[in-house]
Parts: sequence; structure tokens; C-alpha cells
Amino acid sequence: MLIIKEVKMVSPLVGLHAFLGEIGIVLFIWVFVEMLSPNKERAIRAKKVACWGLLMFVLSWIVGGIYYVNTYGPDIKPKIKAGPQKWAHGIFMETKEHIFLFLPFLAFVTFFMLNNFEKDLSKGKREDVRKGVLLLSGLIVALGFLIALMGYLISSGFRTALEVMG
Repeated sequence: MLIIKEVKMVSPLVGLHAFLGEIGIVLFIWVFVEMLSPNKERAIRAKKVACWGLLMFVLSWIVGGIYYVNTYGPDIKPKIKAGPQKWAHGIFMETKEHIFLFLPFLAFVTFFMLNNFEKDLSKGKREDVRKGVLLLSGLIVALGFLIALMGYLISSGFRTALEVMG
């Protein structure tokens, strides 16, 4: 006997949210690499790439907010909290939300530094700014990967809840 379970289609917004965030992470890896040994071309490129990375994070922020309000909050969160891995929401989603709020601001500060000190960076001046950009872009990348890991753990909590609920 074939039993068919009701399967609700996963919102494409969650995939778009993750995709935009991951593109943002890759772009800030690029910024980091450009700032390892900056010259005029690399400083200009880093500024442009940081601008695109900032845009990806802002778009991911908006899409993630829409997904949270329309799908995660009413449909996913209650299932996770009713399942055996309640901590997937209570710890990881709460942490992910708060860390993610900072990424666009960190990206903006990085872009701002590159924009304001582009000429100094291209001439090998302002080692403090170069190190600051390296630190910020490295932090953005590390936090981005941490957020991606938390997203996986939250999804795992949801899948486990669905399996238990049958």
C-alpha cells in the first residue's frame, strides 16, 4: 500500500536568501585577496567588489526577512519547536538572526573604507586601513560561513521534526 504524505513546497525565497548571502561571502573573499597586496587596479577592483558584496547582503537581508515573516515564522518555526531538536530554533536561529543583522553594516564599513582610502591603498600607504579591510572582510567571511552552518542545522531540525511528526 502506497502512503502519500502531504508535502508542502519549500519556498524559493529560502534558496534565494542563501544564494545571495553565499555570493556576498565569495565577494568578500575576493576583497580579502585583493587587499593582500594592493595596487591601483586591485584597490579599484576591491571597492567595486565590496559594493556588490554589500548589495548581495542587503538583498539577502530583505529576502530573508520576507521569508521569515511569511513562511518561517508561521509554518517552520512551530514545527521545529514541537520537534525533538527545539534547540535548532532556540539557539541557532536566534543566533543567526542577530549575527546576520550585522553583516550588511560590516560590509558597508568595509566598502566605506575602500571608497575613502582607495588612492592611499593603491600607493601602498595607510597600512592601518589595509589591515582593517583585511580584518573586516575576513570577519565577514567567517561569520558568513558560520551563518551558513547554522542555516543547515536549522534545516536539519525542521527535517527531523517532520520525520517525527510523520
